[in-house]
Amino acid sequence: MQKFKFLFIYILISQFLFVSCSSEVQNDVVEPINALNVFDVSYGANSQQVYDIYLPAGRSAMKTKVIMLIHGGGWTSGDKSDMNDFIQFIQQSHPDHAIVNMNYVLADLTTAAFPHQFLDVQRVIEKLKQEKNELQILPEFALIGTSAGAHIALQYDYVYDISDDVKMVCDIVGPSDFTDPFFSEDPAFNILLSLLIDESAYPAGTNFVEEVSPAIRVSSMSSPSILFYGDADPLVPLTNGQRLQTALSNAGVTHSFTIYEGGHGDDWSETNILDLKSKISSFINTFLTVE
Repeated sequence: MQKFKFLFIYILISQFLFVSCSSEVQNDVVEPINALNVFDVSYGANSQQVYDIYLPAGRSAMKTKVIMLIHGGGWTSGDKSDMNDFIQFIQQSHPDHAIVNMNYVLADLTTAAFPHQFLDVQRVIEKLKQEKNELQILPEFALIGTSAGAHIALQYDYVYDISDDVKMVCDIVGPSDFTDPFFSEDPAFNILLSLLIDESAYPAGTNFVEEVSPAIRVSSMSSPSILFYGDADPLVPLTNGQRLQTALSNAGVTHSFTIYEGGHGDDWSETNILDLKSKISSFINTFLTVE
């Protein structure tokens, strides 16, 4: 009789443990992560220091890399909304990537562009790195910039990305070499460039024209770069693309260089735009692949 009593107690305990373990397993079930878009996230004290972030469904801190967009506007104008077409393209072609579309502090008569706009990119990247677990992202980046935004992207990668967070740069009609006679022999541009530079932020004796020219700052540590230029651009000459291509070749940096018929991108044919997106997509698949 005593034996059956112990057997009964053993069965009760076993059933209790089974139910308890089953409950723990059910409580540990991970809910699926939904897509999330957050707009005008602040990354600094200035009201212009904001970005939009588009987080894909099912993202993971182990795989979800980030594509960052940087708008143009001659360093003095423009807005992240100018890059909305790229958001749609990336979400369709690369749905597993996160997207960050940033604003930076625009230059005016009292606010210089350089190096502060480069440092704005750094602030965004550092914030995203700090919040990687909360956001469930892997902080490896592609930078895609147009015009002045391409210049900022190139300069950030070639000079400021000491930690190698950036894995590729896309340059669409970006100024790359201000020693080019197209710029250096234009008195009006030289005045503009002097207004854009905060000389107090650089060491004494700095050659500012060379300092802020990405083509001159290329090194073997520069990230793979994909370049697009127009053959009749009135704002950024084709020679700037050619000079950058030569610098990348000399440094042994993987790159792609495409020339389209037309000007500063706004008059490129639909066929060329489709080709541009296809080539950017292939570059992303190669250098910012989601495993």
